[in-house]
Amino acid sequence: MPELHKLTPSLGVLQDRGFKVALLTDGRMSGASGKVPAAIHLSPEGARGGAIAKLKDGDIVRLCANKGALDVMVDAAEWDARPLADMPHDGIGTGRELFAIMRASADGAEKGGSAMLAAAGL
Repeated sequence: MPELHKLTPSLGVLQDRGFKVALLTDGRMSGASGKVPAAIHLSPEGARGGAIAKLKDGDIVRLCANKGALDVMVDAAEWDARPLADMPHDGIGTGRELFAIMRASADGAEKGGSAMLAAAGL
């Protein structure tokens, strides 16, 4: 996703200024996050009811790249009570409708995110 790749230079500048930053997304990247710690291809994704859909602006998320752990610093009772975020509607006329069938039939990231492999039962 080009919009994610465009974020990494800005996040790198923030790192250079002494801020601690990371990228947390269920979007697709090739893994080329550079020097910015990244948790990418989170699965199950928000659109399929994954925990990332419960995150809110202002939540503190702790990423430990050494342990491979992500922790949301929110009280467990509050977290359990949170609804999943509404998913945005596809923008008709932006080209997204051309690939709607692929998005609808793709496996989750843990299986490779492939509509073709999912259709083949692999």
